Amino acid sequence: MKIQRVNIPAVNPYQTQQVKQQQANSQAKAQTDQLEISKEAKQLSEQQSTTEARKERVQSIKAQIEAGTYKVDTKQLASNLVKKLNGHR
Repeated sequence: MKIQRVNIPAVNPYQTQQVKQQQANSQAKAQTDQLEISKEAKQLSEQQSTTEARKERVQSIKAQIEAGTYKVDTKQLASNLVKKLNGHR
């Protein structure tokens, strides 16, 4: 009985190892680090900038009071009070 090689692919372990290594390298390159900032962190960041602006505004008003140049707009104050009491911002 004679056995013939019919449609049997050639086995090359070196080439198989190279293909596996290339696939591993391409997968490693495809993965990248990502940074995601939570909503809470964004809100805290915004609050800090608001706090800084508020501090500057308070310092400005203090300086005007000490200089005697601070004037209150009574109509604007009354309007803001009415809005606040009605639940509007």
